Amino acid sequence: MFNTKRKAKWSLLVNGALASFVLYFCMYAFRKPFSVATFEGIIFLGIDFKIVLILSQVVGYMLSKFIGIKVISSLQAKNRAVYLVIMILVAELSLVLFGLLPRPYNFILFFFNGLSLGMIWGIVFSYLEGRKTTEILSIVLCSSFIVSSGAVKSVGLCLMSTLEVTQFWMPAVTGALFLVPFMAALWFLEKLPPPTIEDMVLRKKRSPMGPADRKKLLGQYALPLSVLVIFYVALTALRDFRDNFSRELWDSIGYQENLGVYTYAEIPITILVLVLLGLFGLVKSNHKAFIGFHFLFILSCSLIGLATLFFERGLLSPLYWMIAVGFGMYACYVPFNSIFFDRMIAAFRMNGNAGFLIYIADSFGYLGSMAVLLYKNFGQANISWLKFFMGALYALAILGIITSAISLILLQRKYTRIKSNVTINMASING
Repeated sequence: MFNTKRKAKWSLLVNGALASFVLYFCMYAFRKPFSVATFEGIIFLGIDFKIVLILSQVVGYMLSKFIGIKVISSLQAKNRAVYLVIMILVAELSLVLFGLLPRPYNFILFFFNGLSLGMIWGIVFSYLEGRKTTEILSIVLCSSFIVSSGAVKSVGLCLMSTLEVTQFWMPAVTGALFLVPFMAALWFLEKLPPPTIEDMVLRKKRSPMGPADRKKLLGQYALPLSVLVIFYVALTALRDFRDNFSRELWDSIGYQENLGVYTYAEIPITILVLVLLGLFGLVKSNHKAFIGFHFLFILSCSLIGLATLFFERGLLSPLYWMIAVGFGMYACYVPFNSIFFDRMIAAFRMNGNAGFLIYIADSFGYLGSMAVLLYKNFGQANISWLKFFMGALYALAILGIITSAISLILLQRKYTRIKSNVTINMASING
């Protein structure tokens, strides 16, 4: 009996972690490879064509996140696989049409590409949340978007430089290479068993949310959620900027035409984030883990600011600087997309699911990403990518420390009030 349970636990960990990792890794092949192309000399309405493509995709992705607040929070388990298949096929079709249609008007296809991909994260995470092993499962899942972005860019760059695929067809070809592994991973993900009774006791049962549930939760936690979203908006904007303009940033610090740097620079980040966040899985108390994440945010933002300062003064090499700020950003970004809100649901015994909170943060996060792109193009057009990025990192470090501290104070007070009310109610019942 004991061996059977242990075998089932390891089967869930291995199958769930690998299937979710591979599926979301493959998703990035439909979203990010185009950013390794330069599209030099193409201007549309006075804007660099690459920025037009990024904005188009981000608008679609952002809209999908806002739609996902309702769709993901009310998602039924039986519909997950169908949604994922439709979304990935629409994403690939949009890339094929991007290669076929005349330029620069084909930019509109990236809107539909982003629109189809924006809800995939929430659907995949819904397979994993609300389990006592959610930390381990979600950390492996989250590691996919750290390493996959660089990996698929390397594939895209290789297709252009080695096989001479044009920069307009490279995104569709890269996506096509990952269709079969995406479907295979989805098949394994569908085989995962639902959360057990023990999972529900430890992490609170997760259930679809109706309009009244969403309104009630927002009403109770509006202020701390607003503070957290402000931090996440800045975090997403800078994380996306580093991702979308990685070629420009790496070129500016001396790594021109280095095919492997997009991948091998992300590997230590992935390993460090995996190990660090994996330690949170050892913390059984949901409240203590939730508080711990706030201190992680503060320390990570401090690292971002200090690493940038050392790099600016010549005390840190370009490679180690990019790794340090990447680690600092992902050490915050990964929890926000998974285990931070999962622990929050469990600690405060909320009626709902983590997907709802994740998509509230994500929708505004990509709004911030779009704002940064527009500001860089129209407000700071003469500043280099590197200088703009460094200035933004200092701002992120300061903002992250302040908002994390405020959130910690607000939520700790709320948790104390809830515990006090529970104690009073129990005393009156016993009396």
